[in-house]
Amino acid sequence: MASATRPSFSLFIRPLWYGTLAVLVVLFLIAFFVPLLYAPALVAMAIWAFFTVLDVVLLFLLPGSLSGTRQLSPKWSLGDHNEVLIHLHNHYPFSLSISITDELPPQLQLRQHSLSCKLRYNSSHSLPYSIRPTSRGLYSYGQLWAYIASPIGLLSKRVALAPAADVRVYPSFQRLRQYQLLAQTESHRVGEKKIRRIGNSLEFEKIKDYTLGDDIRNINWAATARRGAMMTNIYTDARQQQIYCVIDKGRSMKMPFDQLTLLDHAINASLALLHIALRKQDKAGLITFATNQVSIIPAQRRNNHFLAIQEALYAQQTSFLESDYNSLRSHIHQHLSQRSLLMLFTNFESLAALQRQLPNLLLLARKHLLCVVMFENTLLSQLQQSPASTTAQVYTHTIANQFIFEKKQIIRELRHHGILAILSSPQQLTTAVINQYLALKTSQQL
Repeated sequence: MASATRPSFSLFIRPLWYGTLAVLVVLFLIAFFVPLLYAPALVAMAIWAFFTVLDVVLLFLLPGSLSGTRQLSPKWSLGDHNEVLIHLHNHYPFSLSISITDELPPQLQLRQHSLSCKLRYNSSHSLPYSIRPTSRGLYSYGQLWAYIASPIGLLSKRVALAPAADVRVYPSFQRLRQYQLLAQTESHRVGEKKIRRIGNSLEFEKIKDYTLGDDIRNINWAATARRGAMMTNIYTDARQQQIYCVIDKGRSMKMPFDQLTLLDHAINASLALLHIALRKQDKAGLITFATNQVSIIPAQRRNNHFLAIQEALYAQQTSFLESDYNSLRSHIHQHLSQRSLLMLFTNFESLAALQRQLPNLLLLARKHLLCVVMFENTLLSQLQQSPASTTAQVYTHTIANQFIFEKKQIIRELRHHGILAILSSPQQLTTAVINQYLALKTSQQL
């Protein structure tokens, strides 16, 4: 443990003690030339020593204690701000000046993290702070330390408040709440894109009073005759359809954006999409693939299935090799007999890279509804929009335009072959894939 290597002493000298000592030294130096100041210097030194001893008595000999706890969730959400609360209670018969040092997990690389407060006798206080983890995995907290000082303020005492603790960082589950309402409403809107429900769906839901704007083709004439008022049939989306998120774990997904890799952004978007799919009464499944490894969680709607998907996404890591699309195609043909929606999260950086894998994608698109989700390089977009005044900047602009144009060519090539394609910035990825899923549901393309 981190606290096991700490020294056993708990007395620490504060800057005020050194400051007053420096004043005494200067006073004695002046007294060497001005003898009249020697006696006042001795008195000042005696007062300084008295208050030093008194401070030791107050902190170490007088009955009293400081209690505290660290309150944090056992699960953190990746890329989101997760709150941590430190609760303190003063049992000393005087007020305390408190400085808190929490031994944060090493993944955070925060070395100057401290909190401070003043706490009166027999009172409590809570100190909040937030942590934004940028990688999945196990985060280990060390000891929680408090450095307390009496009203004199010359010395401080170190107190151990809370022991070490572990936190597991999962794909972003905090954002699921903002999309949860979509599964319970008939009109959908995500971000700024509206999705209009068209036609009749495959499943009858209920009969309701006709209102202006309802499709006249859905009027139920038998119910209208019985009620003496216009009645219309309401249809809902077809349910129990299979939705798979297919995540590429190759080296192209290692690219960082906003302190997260593209794989992490794909995992966060997949978690949100599969959550919506389960809420819409569809079956959710997960496929991950790398060099020659393909892992499949079959699409189901059983209890705790979403937790199984979350646990599987928690453990995914990026490889530094090219992904094997041949193995992906053979595994999907072997294990997926029913037509399914495949949301493939990948990142082709060149048209040549797409051409190598296009035959496999076309074979997948014959049996399933395939949607390739790719990432827009926002850094290139920023370079393209920045002014160019030097030769080097013009050259940079030309290269950025070439990469952006080639990425758009990849999207056009996929759509030319009848494959759905999404090009989105990482921060808008979740909105884009949910919009696409809801549009496919309402247009009955599954």
